[in-house]
Amino acid sequence: MTLLPPSRFFPPAETADDDGLLFVGGELTPTWMIDAYRHGIFPWPIFEDPELTAWWSPEPRAVFEFDRFHASRRLLRTVRSGKFKVTCDEAFSKVIHGCATASGRAGNTWLTPHLARAYERMFELGFAHSIEVWHEGVLAGGTYGVGMGGLFAAESMFHYVRDASKVALVYLHRHLIARGYVLWDIQQLTSHTESLGACNIPRKEYLRRLALALQMPATFGNALAGM
Repeated sequence: MTLLPPSRFFPPAETADDDGLLFVGGELTPTWMIDAYRHGIFPWPIFEDPELTAWWSPEPRAVFEFDRFHASRRLLRTVRSGKFKVTCDEAFSKVIHGCATASGRAGNTWLTPHLARAYERMFELGFAHSIEVWHEGVLAGGTYGVGMGGLFAAESMFHYVRDASKVALVYLHRHLIARGYVLWDIQQLTSHTESLGACNIPRKEYLRRLALALQMPATFGNALAGM
């Protein structure tokens, strides 16, 4: 049992199968997506039919613990160098496009056009946010995610210029702390995020912490904080 109320659309997250698959179908509307994130669930398409949405809640769940986030000395030197300018929520659509197409991802990514449009609607409603990293006036990388209460669910990141996505994460880390977020979800662990300090936690613990995070009054704001 968790402190979360029942979902309007989904079975309990704990009933997902061994791969984390919980439900297939539904709608990629803000109503469905808000309900999903509030219950520890997120959408990924099924590659055989990208218009058919699958909803997931994996066991275990990957997170960044704020006090364990690790940026190397070299990365911190890059952050301080002035090479990059960093903004938030100024080019959300461009960040989504970069996440879907950078590094050969076009046609080979979970971020389908249908799903990208869904996140753009979430951005228009104030639930999705982006960090943009610029180099010489051109978008060089970034990241985006969904924020609700004290939860920030990071979705994807990309770079065109070396280190730009890592710089975005450093700024996101500082911004989330400054704005009062308490849970930084990254869904699944990769070698890259693990090198930056991410870890797995049991789904039961994630859902317990999610219930508490959703009660927090954190907001993303419209300017970077904590720099």
